[in-house]
Amino acid sequence: MPQTLAQKILQAHSDDAVTDDGQIIRCRVSLVLANDITAPLAIQSFCGMGATKVFDNSKIALLMDHFTPQKDIASANQVLVCRLFAKEQNIAHYYEGGNCGVEHAFLPEQGLVGPGDLVVGADSHTCTYGGIGAFATGMGSTDIAGAMALGETWFKTPPTVRIIVTGALPKWLRAKDIMLLVIGRIGVDGALYRALEFGGPVIDALPVEGRLTIANMAIEAGGKAGLFAVDAFTRAYCAEHGRPGLTLSLAADANAAYEQTVTLDVTGQEPVVACPHIPSNVKPVSEVKNTVIQQVIIGSCTNGRISDMRDAAEVLRGRKVDRNVRCIVLPATPSVWKQCLGEGLMEVFMEAGCIVGPATCGPCLGGHMGILGDGERAVATTNRNFRGRMGSLTSEVYLASPVVAAASAVAGVVASPAEL
Repeated sequence: MPQTLAQKILQAHSDDAVTDDGQIIRCRVSLVLANDITAPLAIQSFCGMGATKVFDNSKIALLMDHFTPQKDIASANQVLVCRLFAKEQNIAHYYEGGNCGVEHAFLPEQGLVGPGDLVVGADSHTCTYGGIGAFATGMGSTDIAGAMALGETWFKTPPTVRIIVTGALPKWLRAKDIMLLVIGRIGVDGALYRALEFGGPVIDALPVEGRLTIANMAIEAGGKAGLFAVDAFTRAYCAEHGRPGLTLSLAADANAAYEQTVTLDVTGQEPVVACPHIPSNVKPVSEVKNTVIQQVIIGSCTNGRISDMRDAAEVLRGRKVDRNVRCIVLPATPSVWKQCLGEGLMEVFMEAGCIVGPATCGPCLGGHMGILGDGERAVATTNRNFRGRMGSLTSEVYLASPVVAAASAVAGVVASPAEL
């Protein structure tokens, strides 16, 4: 049977023959991950089911990234639970201090996930790793507890929606815009329990960090996974990030069956934003320009990588953040932080008047280090803009690429970099 990317990867991890969408199969996992919010629940379930030992202490990753550094007693106690469990189980990949980054940027960077892997995580944006050809998906903490104990879990083989991106990529259009356009087209439930498989000439030429951004937001369309073929770009990225010598090529069969095919032509497309309070409320920047803002966030597992920092710095260099705007820059990992230092990007951010913080999820989930007050508006490179997501229930979040976020910080209103 000709297979999609999702079917191929699941098949490689299962003794069951994958013959059709909707089929229930049992799969071996490559990595199980959780963070300081979700891991304590998984640990509680792990103990409650009578488990005493994880299936493989080298295939569990616990990252204390959501409240790094811990903001209060409750968050400190969350981390304490994880730290004690990691010590008891001798977990090889436990990260809490200066060695910790935002999980979905950190794990690919460290080579802990790679092409063809099957990854489950107690975080909805685990789907990020599809950007390097892994089938990766979020699960509830109880399912994660089972995977930690058994090293396997079950899946319903998802149908696949094929996304083809064509045309000439305009100067200021980024991967974030592409994914927002896709979500705007199919809706937040347009890929519910489906795999999104991306292809076409624009995708083929897209660097891996852009692919990770797109895969990260597959869940915002309801997707079970967001997948990209493994090609020369993937292999080069992996060679630089902990997986040298990779020769794998992985792509769907030419005559694989898709539930639906969506084609997006980006020729002449201006940058977009997702307006409050849902990621599918996508509009060109020109339709909402001059909307006054009080905050900009540049970072997160969606857009906190070095290419994102370079994009922001390109716009901010030689300019000042508007006096009425807090512009918060959060490089997603310690390695990105060091690259920013080495390339002089930190100086650009500081001279522009930005607040530069640690590698943390922070304000993305309304955690800390950038909470919005009543009626405040933010432009953010994060992945969700639901009501109250970043603070007050009366605040508003506009999702955008780093270049639009940086331009908005300078302008004091929602703005495109072409306007500066």
